[in-house]
Order: sequence, then structure tokens, then C-alpha cells
Amino acid sequence: MRITAYGAVEGVTGSCFLIEIERYKILVDCGLFQGDFDGNIQEFPFDVREINYVILTHAHLDHIGRIPLLVKRGFNGQIMCTRATYELGRLMLLDAAKVMYEDYLIKSRKAERRGETANPPLYSEDDVIESYDFFTTIEYNEKVLLNDNISFILKDAGHILGSAFVEFFITENNLTKKIIFSGDLGNQNKPIVRNPAIPDDAETVFIESTYGDREHKKFEASKKELKEAIDYAFSNNGNVIIPTFALERAQELIYLLREMYEEKMLPPCRVFLDSPLAIKATELFKKHIEYFDKEARDIINRGKDPFSFTYLTYTRSVEESKSINYFKGNSIIIAGSGMCNGGRILHHLKHNLWNSNNCIVFIGFQANGTLGRKIVDGEKFVYIYGEQIKVNARIFTINGFSSHADKLILKNWLSQIRSLSNVFLIHGEKDIMEKFAQYLKANFIDINIKIPKFGEVINI
Repeated sequence: MRITAYGAVEGVTGSCFLIEIERYKILVDCGLFQGDFDGNIQEFPFDVREINYVILTHAHLDHIGRIPLLVKRGFNGQIMCTRATYELGRLMLLDAAKVMYEDYLIKSRKAERRGETANPPLYSEDDVIESYDFFTTIEYNEKVLLNDNISFILKDAGHILGSAFVEFFITENNLTKKIIFSGDLGNQNKPIVRNPAIPDDAETVFIESTYGDREHKKFEASKKELKEAIDYAFSNNGNVIIPTFALERAQELIYLLREMYEEKMLPPCRVFLDSPLAIKATELFKKHIEYFDKEARDIINRGKDPFSFTYLTYTRSVEESKSINYFKGNSIIIAGSGMCNGGRILHHLKHNLWNSNNCIVFIGFQANGTLGRKIVDGEKFVYIYGEQIKVNARIFTINGFSSHADKLILKNWLSQIRSLSNVFLIHGEKDIMEKFAQYLKANFIDINIKIPKFGEVINI
């Protein structure tokens, strides 16, 4: 059996792993690369027509974002995932196609003036819709037989709604090996979704390491930090701008602000969820309470909407989004994209980043090369829509709301897996993976720990 790493190695995004056993070829994830490295326009490093199955861990674009491209290039197998991943993935992929096309129109006009030609979008909305025909949905803990020697189970990864880690059971020479791909593992005690399930045993684990160099602050401490940011801005009659991912993070933030409102921690204000995609995702969340944890289900069973409160306004149209700027002070504006590399957040940053009365609150990972990362790293000026903007607003980075496990949670998760021999670190920046490797080696003396490189073939 061969496993080749074609993404989420030596970096965080572009998750894609090829498993070859007998005559079968299986992909785990097929995600977009984000940040400085644009591997998306390159040809797939394998023949897509030979891929029999794709198994998706969850609906974030760095795990599913090249699925329509895979189909467009000739894939004709099955794509398997949970029902929530399928439904949320449809939203995310359609939105990605729309954003790609709009980005192409802008770049095309600029390229034409230079006498050049812009690269076309990776895929269209029609390509996304065509990919739907290849999906099959399965439930957590349902054993799926791909043939007599290959089967797998999806288990709750606790990362976002419907997220999963994959347990493979592969038999060769009358010996069955169990291999796990973690996908993205969730933080502990987050609102809405459950904590990650724990595997019983496995010989080999490919584990994410996004935050393998740190421990997150406790959720309650992060809640207090958010309150501090809000109080800072409102005491100056300013605004709070929160770049957020439309999927999971936006819903968790609305859930949290509702709690703060009910606990009288939230001063009178206007709260805007300024993201059509996040609003649609929230509506899907309400359809799938079977994935919620007990606390969130109890709220719904009491007849309450966990994603609604008096101060909150959902802004769908462009006109509604623009009108937010007429509200001067004491506003919380939640908009995408989460890394500030597109979307309505750019509009709000342009209007608020220069003003020291405002604050920008980052509650999610910022990849290298993104505008969000530049702001977090302390750049004094940034360019937005071609205009140089001074960074005067106060910047808050709150990591306790992360949907990713930290190094302690990851270590504890691994420590409960019996018969573990090999651990491969993926989905992390290189320096963080190296620190995480040293941390694990200090705790797991008898386990082989390795950081694979892009295109590296791993024989198991």
C-alpha cells in the first residue's frame, strides 16, 4: 500500500492524499490551496480518471475546493461524506465558483490593459452542479465496504458540522491494517458541535497540526477577551469588525453573542451578520440538529433559536451591506472572508481599519500571504482595493474560539489510540510541525513521528 501526500503538507491548505492499494486509488480530500502558493492552476499530479473514490472529511474549501475541478478533468468515481458535509459543501463550492468568476473579470480587465490574458476560473457554477451527481452520503460509524479488502468508517471529528476523521481497514496478505486520517480535529467544549470522538486503535495516523505549537486559551477566557474588545470600541463610539469564516465560525460567534446578550454582558448595539453565505449555512445548521451537542439541542427543544437575538440583523443584499456604514459606532460587523482575502470584509476594513476608535478581532487561523495575516503580523499599511490603508484600529487575536485542537488536545487524542506505531504530521506550517514533532517525541518515545513532504510516497 502506497500513500502519497499531495496537499496539506509543508503547509496548511490544499488537503489531498492518494491511497493506492491493489488496483484501487482513493483520495482523502481534494482541497484548494490558499495563501501565497497557488497550486490550484497546476495539473493534478495523478490521473484523475483512475481515482475510484474520494472521501471528504468536511466542507471547508481547503478540503473540498477542487472537487469540481476533479470532475471537470475526468473523475468518474464516487465521492463519500456525511450528509452535512454534502449540503454545506454545495453552498461552499457554488460560492467559490462565483468568487472565482468575479475575480477573473477583475483580473481580465487589468491583464487586457497590459496586453496579457488572465487565467480563467478553475471551474464554473455548472461544473459545481455537475459534481453533485458523484456524491454518496453516509452516517457516522457506518462501515462502508469498498471491496473485500478495503473498508472505512467516518467518526465525528468535532471540528465543524458533519466533520469526520476516517478510519481505514485495509487487508493485505491476510493482515489487516488500520490507518486514520484525522481531517481537522476540533477544539474541546465548543458550542454547537460535539467533542471529537476517540479511536480505539490504529497502527498509523495522519494527524493535523495547525496549532501544534500552542495551547488555546480556555473558552471563558476568550469570551472575556471578546467582551474587552467590544468595550474598547464602544467606549470610543467605535465599531468591532470580525473577519470570520462563513461555515461554523460565524454560527459559533452568533451563538456566543446571543449568550452574552442573554447574560447582559453585551451592551446595547447593532450586530450585523454581513455574509449571504454564512446566513445560508446557518439555515442549514438549523436543519441538522442531529449533529449538535446536547446543550445546543436542549436550547432548540425549549423552542428557542440559538442563532437569533434582538440586536442581530442578517444582511443579505449588497445594498443592506453598504447601509451598515451609516451606523456610526456601537456596531459589531461579522463578515467574510475569514482570512480577509476577499468578500465583504474588505469593504468594512477599508471603512474602519484606519480609525483608532475601532477594533479588528481575529478569531481564526490566518494563512501566510493573506491580508489577515499581514494585519495580525503588525504591518502598518495594507492595500485594499488598490488603496493604501493605515492600520490604526486596535487588533485583537483571540485563539480560544478556534475550531482546531491545540497541541495538548492533539497529544491526548493520540495517547488514547492503542497499537500506534507511526504518526505523520500534516496540515500545519513547517515550523509549527517541527515544534509539534519535538513535543510528541518527548511524550511518545516508541512511536515513529514524521513530517512528509509534498509528493512523498509513504509505503505502509
